[in-house]
Amino acid sequence: MPHLHHGAMESLQSVILLDVIFAVVALVYLRGWLRLRSTSRNLIAARRAGSFFIGMFLIWVALASPVAGFDHQLLTAHMAEHLLLMTLAPPLMWLGAPIIALRNGLPQQFMHAIIEPALRLPAVQRVGRSIGQPAFCWLAAAAALVVWHIPGIFTVGLQSGAWHMIEHASFLVAGLLFWWPVVQPWPSVSRWPEMSVILYLFLATLPCDILSGFLVFCDRVVYTAYLSSSQPFGLSALEDQQCAGALMWTFVTVRVWRLAEQWPQSPFSRRSMFRSCSAAALRSQQSSPTIGR
Repeated sequence: MPHLHHGAMESLQSVILLDVIFAVVALVYLRGWLRLRSTSRNLIAARRAGSFFIGMFLIWVALASPVAGFDHQLLTAHMAEHLLLMTLAPPLMWLGAPIIALRNGLPQQFMHAIIEPALRLPAVQRVGRSIGQPAFCWLAAAAALVVWHIPGIFTVGLQSGAWHMIEHASFLVAGLLFWWPVVQPWPSVSRWPEMSVILYLFLATLPCDILSGFLVFCDRVVYTAYLSSSQPFGLSALEDQQCAGALMWTFVTVRVWRLAEQWPQSPFSRRSMFRSCSAAALRSQQSSPTIGR
């Protein structure tokens, strides 16, 4: 059995690179948010900005914190990373209206010379309309979940630093796509009844329930690479697998059902108000010469 790959995420160089990326994104967001606050205090509320930074912090925990070092020893730790990247961090980041803040935080010349012309390309707009469809977003999240938990592919991710990074990136992108129709940050446009989001969330639990049930009740170790790991905390590989499945089921199913139950009072359900706020931010950017510089 080959030794488990500790992964580029655990190397000092990769951690430093990730820290730099997180710091740059956070500073650009903060710069844009402060510029927006100078024109109107209601464009992006402080609690929404805080939500974005909490989401960024959770991604850092999953990818670059000491916690990430356990993913090659414990399937439960690996599962926790996936849940942070797909289920918890993306909706928090979308609630922070990152597109508005980031476009106001980037230099104006960069926006006008590169970003805005690229976004006006017909091909880019067609792709944007396609990937914003709820069906596509649901399928992307389900595909990422199922494909990366196929034992052979999962093992490749453990033993290859490059594939390990691709795995994490695909979970994060899939999570951002999945939560896009739920939060609907600017510039998304609602094309479906708001209460249908409950059905969307319910369908999302089905792949997780099937996978988590299989991991909990299977009488053998599915991911044999963990048989050769050191297994901290005194767990056997099979017990670790059962804990990972239970964590997925509890976190995803309970969280989604709680969100559906509290939907009328949920901040996610106030999408029309949030889109109005986002549109106001765009109008403010267009009318003020100071924003976006």
